[in-house]
Amino acid sequence: MTSISSGPSANILTPATTLSGTTARSATPAQNPLPPSIILQPPSHFQFPPQYSFPPFFTLQPIASTRSSQLVSWSVYIQSYCRHHRLFSLTLIDALQTPLFYNDQLGRRLGLRDAQAVINWMCGSEGQFRAEWIASTTTGSTAAKLRKGNDDSNTNAVQAEGEGGKCWVFWRRPEEWASVLEEWVERTAQKGTVLTLYEIVESDATMREEFWGMDSELLTRCLAICVKRGKAQIFGGEGSEGVKFF
Repeated sequence: MTSISSGPSANILTPATTLSGTTARSATPAQNPLPPSIILQPPSHFQFPPQYSFPPFFTLQPIASTRSSQLVSWSVYIQSYCRHHRLFSLTLIDALQTPLFYNDQLGRRLGLRDAQAVINWMCGSEGQFRAEWIASTTTGSTAAKLRKGNDDSNTNAVQAEGEGGKCWVFWRRPEEWASVLEEWVERTAQKGTVLTLYEIVESDATMREEFWGMDSELLTRCLAICVKRGKAQIFGGEGSEGVKFF
């Protein structure tokens, strides 16, 4: 892969423009502005942020203040892109070939090392834990994790082995998704009804909900949080789980 040379003076990137059109003044991004739950409209053309057309955006700058602004902008952009396309996880080495990281009109791509640095930043407190590397192996059954209310929060520190690892992108964090699921159950009057995991994320009835198409592993974590809150109970065995909300 061709490496991207450093762009013009780093000062050109300061301040960085976020997707909302506001100025990023520090490394701490604003809270995720999404409402508790929305019904998605039919897919439309994704509007790339202004900095996507700016070549230096695709090379992380060495100056700390400029780099911090870039990381904020990349985090907001990645969340927005994944939300639009209903992407809950990324395999980084594959994502580098997509418009998310590659602007073919400019012939510019965010390099693998820089992309890893962005995800690493999103995994930390400065990035508000908006990403998480996915461990290569998992232990324990889905049903067992759900009943124990295990949200696997300790996996924030897990780094993917080698380059191009897989990661979650939390345009809503698991606890936020848990609240979205609880709101959906309330809104659709399904308290007390046993729902299968398939019905929640793959049925036609939920196709316009934000969580439709969610990876089963992430859904498991979100439901585990509902269980810990005393808002849900899991029935059935591995592969045939059902959940009832209270």
